[in-house]
Amino acid sequence: MTVEPRSRPRRVGHKGADHIAPGNTAASFDAALAHGVDMIEFDVLSEHQDGTGGLYLAHDYTALRSGAAMTLEEGLAHLAGETFAAVELDVDLKLRGYELQVLDALRRHGLVDRVLVSTMETDSLALLRAAEPRLRLGWSVPKLRRDPMRSPWKRPAAIAVGVAYRAALPRYAAAAVRAGRVDALMAHWRLVTPRLVDHLHAAGGEVFVWTVDDREQIARLEALGVDGVISNDPRLFG
Repeated sequence: MTVEPRSRPRRVGHKGADHIAPGNTAASFDAALAHGVDMIEFDVLSEHQDGTGGLYLAHDYTALRSGAAMTLEEGLAHLAGETFAAVELDVDLKLRGYELQVLDALRRHGLVDRVLVSTMETDSLALLRAAEPRLRLGWSVPKLRRDPMRSPWKRPAAIAVGVAYRAALPRYAAAAVRAGRVDALMAHWRLVTPRLVDHLHAAGGEVFVWTVDDREQIARLEALGVDGVISNDPRLFG
């Protein structure tokens, strides 16, 4: 199977439109829609770090503990409305342990066919694939909680590891698509190369790139033929 080229990559709003309105909120989702996105990405986090408790739209526990986070039910109710009917959703799971609860919520709101569930956790992807074969799945890479490139002490080692990882990724990611484990790769922009895009497309998969807040970088990635670019600011899309 070969992925047919789209007229242009999907314009994906990160947390909605995080540079316009606080992310993972109804206001941010509304702003993303107003600026013409094709897909809205949002984060789901459990109340407790072991995956238990209520589910909220939050990127990290600082955001969750602010007291302003929407519940997953509130977020899905907002996005399941007719206003957002033409918009795809990228549901990003931050931790393990609540995958099936999220799936149940997507089913209740009739959203299984409109969403792509993404995560860095390969065990979560396997669990969801077994539970709902129709659900599109995205593997987020690399599995990092903090960017090592921001530290001058960690940067040299991070560059060396990154070069090797980027060289191996096209083969491993394409194999995951061919095996039916995932449908898409959600890759940090530093990892995206023409070879990666070609391998994923030849395997029948898609490539989404995160998180890009520079207009020239967006144009460069779009020219590579990626399937979606994720940005905090949808005003940057040409």
